[in-house]
Amino acid sequence: MSTSPITEAAPLSLCAREPHVPADRLVAEMVPPPRFDSVRFETYVPDPNQPSQSEAVKVLGSFAAGLGGAHASGSGRRKWFARKPAVPAAPRGVYLDGGYGVGKTHLLASLWHATPAEPALKAFGTFVELTNLVGALGFQQTVRTLSGHRLLCIDEFELDDPGDTVLVSSLLGKLVEQGVALAATSNTLPGKLGEGRFAAVDFLREIQGLSAHFRPLRIDGEDYRHRGLPEAPAPYSDEQVAKAAYATEGAALDDFPGLLDHLSRVHPSRYGAMTDGVKAVCLTDVQPVPDQSTALRLVVLADRLYDREVPVLASGVPFDRLFSDEMLNGGYRKKYFRAISRLTALARDAKGLVEQ
Repeated sequence: MSTSPITEAAPLSLCAREPHVPADRLVAEMVPPPRFDSVRFETYVPDPNQPSQSEAVKVLGSFAAGLGGAHASGSGRRKWFARKPAVPAAPRGVYLDGGYGVGKTHLLASLWHATPAEPALKAFGTFVELTNLVGALGFQQTVRTLSGHRLLCIDEFELDDPGDTVLVSSLLGKLVEQGVALAATSNTLPGKLGEGRFAAVDFLREIQGLSAHFRPLRIDGEDYRHRGLPEAPAPYSDEQVAKAAYATEGAALDDFPGLLDHLSRVHPSRYGAMTDGVKAVCLTDVQPVPDQSTALRLVVLADRLYDREVPVLASGVPFDRLFSDEMLNGGYRKKYFRAISRLTALARDAKGLVEQ
């Protein structure tokens, strides 16, 4: 139960924010987000019914330990381009293939933390954040910026945008030539059995010549966010949501249709900055999203809120009714189910904001 007094100041509003994010901030923020800042392999809880999860921890731990040697660029670059050895070198990358909610991001962040290198020599970001970095810096400058890194982790590698996929594939090719180790998690098209073993095949085909540098690592299991947990709380009334927003310091209060309209005017690369300092998001009149473009923008916002552990209190329809059956059966199905899963978890986190 919340015992906070009603504050005099009005709540914040996401709709009033249109942040501008400089390129140097995009680079500086290429670290695991707050939700995954303290995760480690030791804090990952494998499902005892899914042996692939325990195996993934062992493989990734060994992979991290193997990155403790000299960087392959500079004086080591001659060895990288030297005549092919009789025994093939170990893959310089690993690809985590599995459904949403099996802990792939936890494991990817744990790999980042376990890699024996200074934080400035490791980069972590989503596929979307990486494409935003290329857009801000340009292709060649991005290569120069990341080429001195020991490791680049890419969360939610996407196959649904051919142009961006080819762009990032070209970038990864340049970085591999400089000796940068790679790790990625899947975000594949369910129409191509995206949650099955074909995901790895799709990914490796898209990055073409880089396939020899990746070891696909399958992680089976169910969504841990709902494993053994109660059902998501039902939506609250508009009055309850507004009252909680006024009673919670740092809360933002927005009308859901208005927020969706505002998102269309802010580049998705700025959604994270849009939530700076926000301690809770309170939404009134949540409705099913009207179209796919709007739905995809909402997915990005849900990811940023989840990364930053911002609880979401809402009135209107439940989060599992945000997306139409057509959307949930289409090519972006995996993104929508991930958004529902994450928003449901954030709704649980927000229960304490409402006085019972």
